[in-house]
Amino acid sequence: MTATATLTAGTTVTISVIKVPKEARHRKTIERLMRLQPAVQRTLTRVARERTRTTPWNQRGGRMWAARIAATRCVGAELGAKFQLKVTPKIIPDVLAIARFVSIA
Repeated sequence: MTATATLTAGTTVTISVIKVPKEARHRKTIERLMRLQPAVQRTLTRVARERTRTTPWNQRGGRMWAARIAATRCVGAELGAKFQLKVTPKIIPDVLAIARFVSIA
């Protein structure tokens, strides 16, 4: 199945990783698309809210300074990872860029 035939705006597709990319830019694109899922967005929002509550503040040079906590990585581009995605015109080029690493159903 070709990627362009299945990617029409407004449809929901299931994407599965069939090959883990070696280049970081392709892995980041897959992870960015995985983060578009509503369940993952809810998790990231909840964790970010908790992170702002528990940020440690220190006095540094006479001013208050926040020791920033690193953002949570809750998804990963691993072999066999599957996710559903609602196709929008904005993400079609991203999906086409990683078409050789994923299977679109």
